[in-house]
Amino acid sequence: MPDRDTLNPSPPSPETPWHAADAEQVLNQLSSNSQGLENTEAERRLGLYGPNALPAPRPTPVWLRFLRHFNNSLILFLLSAAVVAGLLGHYVDASVIVVVVTVNAIVGFIQEGKAEQALSALRSMLAPTARVLRAGERIAVDVETLVPGDILLLEAGDRVPADARLLRARGLRADESILTGESVPVEKSADPVSGEADLGGRTSMLYSGTLIASGQATAVVVETGARTQIGHIGALLGKVESLETPLLQQIGRFGRGFTFVALAAAAVLFVFAVLVRDYAWVDALMIVVALAVGVVPEGLPAVITITLAIGVRRMAARNAIVRRLPAVETLGATTVICSDKTGTLTRNEMTVRSVTSRAGMVTVSGGGYAPSGTLSAPEDDGSALAAARRIARIGLLCNDAKLTESDGQWRVDGDPMEGALLAFAGKAGFDERTLLADLPRRDEVPFDAAHRFMATLHADEKEGGALVCVKGAPEQMLALCAVQASADGGPEPLDHDFWRSAIDAAAADGQRVLGFAWRRHAEMPQRFALEDVGDLVFAGIVGFIDPPREEAIRAVADCRAAGIQVKMITGDHAATAAAIAAQLHLADDIRVVTGQELDHVSDDELQTLALSASVFARTTPEHKLRIVRALQSCSHVVAMTGDGVNDAPSLKQADIGIAMGNKGTEAAKEASEMVLADDNFASIDAAVYEGRAVYDNIRKVVGWTVPTNGGEALAIVLALLAGWVLPMTAPQILWINMVLTVTLGLALAFEPPEPGIMRRPPRRSDAPLVSPFMLWRILLVSVLFSVGAFGIFSWGQGLGHDVETSRTMVVNMFCVMEIFYLFSVRYMHGSSFTLEGLKGTPAVLLAILAVVLAQLAFTYLPWMHAVFDSRPVPLFEGTVIVLSGLAMMVFLEVEKWVLRRLGVFDELRLASDRAEEH
Repeated sequence: MPDRDTLNPSPPSPETPWHAADAEQVLNQLSSNSQGLENTEAERRLGLYGPNALPAPRPTPVWLRFLRHFNNSLILFLLSAAVVAGLLGHYVDASVIVVVVTVNAIVGFIQEGKAEQALSALRSMLAPTARVLRAGERIAVDVETLVPGDILLLEAGDRVPADARLLRARGLRADESILTGESVPVEKSADPVSGEADLGGRTSMLYSGTLIASGQATAVVVETGARTQIGHIGALLGKVESLETPLLQQIGRFGRGFTFVALAAAAVLFVFAVLVRDYAWVDALMIVVALAVGVVPEGLPAVITITLAIGVRRMAARNAIVRRLPAVETLGATTVICSDKTGTLTRNEMTVRSVTSRAGMVTVSGGGYAPSGTLSAPEDDGSALAAARRIARIGLLCNDAKLTESDGQWRVDGDPMEGALLAFAGKAGFDERTLLADLPRRDEVPFDAAHRFMATLHADEKEGGALVCVKGAPEQMLALCAVQASADGGPEPLDHDFWRSAIDAAAADGQRVLGFAWRRHAEMPQRFALEDVGDLVFAGIVGFIDPPREEAIRAVADCRAAGIQVKMITGDHAATAAAIAAQLHLADDIRVVTGQELDHVSDDELQTLALSASVFARTTPEHKLRIVRALQSCSHVVAMTGDGVNDAPSLKQADIGIAMGNKGTEAAKEASEMVLADDNFASIDAAVYEGRAVYDNIRKVVGWTVPTNGGEALAIVLALLAGWVLPMTAPQILWINMVLTVTLGLALAFEPPEPGIMRRPPRRSDAPLVSPFMLWRILLVSVLFSVGAFGIFSWGQGLGHDVETSRTMVVNMFCVMEIFYLFSVRYMHGSSFTLEGLKGTPAVLLAILAVVLAQLAFTYLPWMHAVFDSRPVPLFEGTVIVLSGLAMMVFLEVEKWVLRRLGVFDELRLASDRAEEH
């Protein structure tokens, strides 16, 4: 099938990029003019270029999504065993296996929810209608009907409906954070820029999906639909394949290996039983089915799913909402977190951090837009504080923003930097209403990218005359000033070297800088226009920063202590990103790499660069995608955080994508496996903690389930090889598995995290689910269980009990041993003989109670005797069985003590210490 660009070609590209070409050149290239296209020509182009919409993704059918949960070798083997059991008339066995597998599929299907809708979320970012000029008439048209050459009319609050080249702009600023990550609206003008300019530097362009923050614009559409920048991101997103999580990979490998061994063993035993033991093939097949029932942990997938679901609930309580179930444990294996800066590590709220005047520097405390904080100067220099208050007054008067407070949260309506100035004025002690009553505004010169400043004229109701307040780009402000305010406030000659040095120092610290000036008139001027702004007194500069979250600083420290690297990937400037990274303590040595550098680096070279750099600045969506892939190629498990459309492809590519819940776009959320409800990087630290606990509990479930099932299977194999009577029947084996898995096995899903869980290094993504120690434990416990089964069976036979009673004793023996083994496996390496270990958890105690009641029913109720061929067990034999289980637990605890003394666990401990030192 041909792609969209083949069916609907792009307009001819100019010799120079759209942003670098003159506006008149662009109009000529598009065969358009300032009056817009004729309606007939617009219709013709709509047929040629196609609608201004993103291609719809192909949805996955519901039935196919459900069936995918059965595409697992372990599940398929279980279903095969169920079919065989059903054909042989063992309907109870077959029914239970089918029910367990189906419940597992249903739970997974419900938890994973709807299929990916990232492209749909991108489409929803386009505005429904747009104002255009068609044949000189101003009309509103559906966004989908826009074509290259259309003339757009835009103003503050509009969402840009297509990629467009500016023709005229007045006071224009665009919020492009969804594409570039810039936290501050970008000043726009119709002047061409360098052809080498990156996306954030193309000030002559407007991009689809971005917002007009202020001003007005006339622009010509140059790209529509899938050919826009937002469409390009959608194409990248569609090419990214979702990755299997480390847990799914490990369970898949474990299931395939386990199934191969089980099938091979079953085939060998079948042949052995028929040819060597002279069993009828039907009887031999029943033995093989019994073996399959015994060895295959048919309840394991369901218990793992429930364990993950419990992790989802715990994470949700800590503001981390998991959208796809297997992602719960992925953070436990995460080795690198790639985080966007704006709104993730920082507050996404501009804050005045420093004020520099000729009297000295003043530091401003407090974050966000709340007008609470203090001004402090070295040695409480009164003149510096007074100068800072004069600058704060200018910032409040020369301002169009509004601050509002709701439920303790302060928000800005207008430009973020102007909102920060209002908060700064509040910290300096000014009351906005009182000050505006004393100095009401009479006129203004709005900000425009052409002159790069804003000026306001105020009547002085107290002293008479008028006051002019001006703020803008510091270089422009210095050019408008003849003198500067001295340390005591009086005029003195302008010191350009001093101010250049102060501006450079603030910029090097990652601060955005504005200059402030004023002028007093003895009488109110008759007119106030752009050319009347001059001969000013330069008051000083103010440095703004989007400060890091305090909790993010602590979370970064926790991640580093846990052996997890944190890397910042942002569209912001290098100096700003480096300053924030230093405040966050991302690394001991902050290394910054820019997007332009990445453009000249091969994929092989990028692997080394991605490992060594801690900050990537001025990046595009393609850069983010390449960085994530480079880290993954170095065997890292990568978590990616973000909130904008520009983050969506890399969020989907990462092993786990983490979107912001409040400020994040729908595209970012749909591309992610996890959403932070509070937009707080610190919640990732909590999620890592819970993710590691989930993985530990899954290993405990495996470490408990496999050896207990192995003991059952080993008992059957030994009986067959030796020609003995089977110690248990197939229904009895199934009873043990069914009752204990949904009780004792499930109780392990509720285990609290073990001490020191965040002092360990991340587990290797290729680490086997069954470690060498677990393999040893599986073999040891399997042997102990089979010895206990044959011991009790032989003892029962020796006491004169019939086969049915002896088998009932064996079933009870298995249940008792699994209860005591549960207490041992709750602490894989530490001792279970502690007060905390022995008293268990409410889940463990309830599970034991359920097992005891079930076993009493199995042993003493007549109708259970009819179903499972069981018999009552005398009190003395029951007491011996309980004591045998206790003896096994003591033996296993001694084994753990010996292994600790031999240093078997030293490697884990040393790895933990290294992670802590790092």
